[in-house]
Amino acid sequence: MRVNGRTLVREARRRSGLTQAELAERVGTTQSAIARLEAGATSPSLARVDQVVRACGFTLVVELDEAGRVDPDEWQRAERNLALTADERLVSAVRAAQFVLAGRQAGSRRRRAARTSP
Repeated sequence: MRVNGRTLVREARRRSGLTQAELAERVGTTQSAIARLEAGATSPSLARVDQVVRACGFTLVVELDEAGRVDPDEWQRAERNLALTADERLVSAVRAAQFVLAGRQAGSRRRRAARTSP
């Protein structure tokens, strides 16, 4: 999967529940610099993206993988999904999306509570 710095920073900031201004304060820059980074107006180094992602409370993991190599676990999941009917795949996808949404909402509530507690 191809991902660029702006996408990583924006997603990390959103998942952490931080505003651009709050993130900027954590990394010692301005809100407008974060906005430019997220808009793709700048090309940050990998080290800078890592610094900003860490300020959001996440770890950036970068690894090399052989092009075209398929993980056996992914292949097995694909085979299981192909054995399902279209309706069953749809139900599975909806459940997965609901699970992710519930996790994000719980994380947002937890972060809000942490910011408001003394």
